[in-house]
Amino acid sequence: MGVQLIINIIVAFSWMLFTNSFSLSDFTIGYLIGLATLLLFQRFYGFRLYLHRVWAIIKLLVLFSKELVKANIDVLKVVLSPKIQVQSGIIAVPTQLQTEGEVTLLAVLITLTPGTLSMDFSEDNKTIFVHALDIDNREEMIKGFHDTFERAIMEVTR
Repeated sequence: MGVQLIINIIVAFSWMLFTNSFSLSDFTIGYLIGLATLLLFQRFYGFRLYLHRVWAIIKLLVLFSKELVKANIDVLKVVLSPKIQVQSGIIAVPTQLQTEGEVTLLAVLITLTPGTLSMDFSEDNKTIFVHALDIDNREEMIKGFHDTFERAIMEVTR
């Protein structure tokens, strides 16, 4: 990903040098030419264009923001209710993520979401133990982590 970005920026600056014009519009034209060049090479060499990963990162950030708002509303309902009727507990969330970085990112996203806290990892890093403020259905909560954060992380890293 980094090499492709550097190549794209070098092509953009080369375009500016060839046209002898150093404006933002010329940089943009050069950047688009570099992007087209990378798309052409992508067909021959079969690598994945770095913009796919950038788009996946943007989608992960939007997903996290959406889940953050939903979790804040849920915690607000619990805090403002006259009777506290929560079923807190610890659940084991198995994961298909392979690297330590992926598992750590999942744990951080779970912890940053209000009402949940990543507590520990299993020895093989295939399970994250999560404390949740309110657990209605354990399987549904685990499926929610898999369908949202885990899938988005795999899209970014693979």
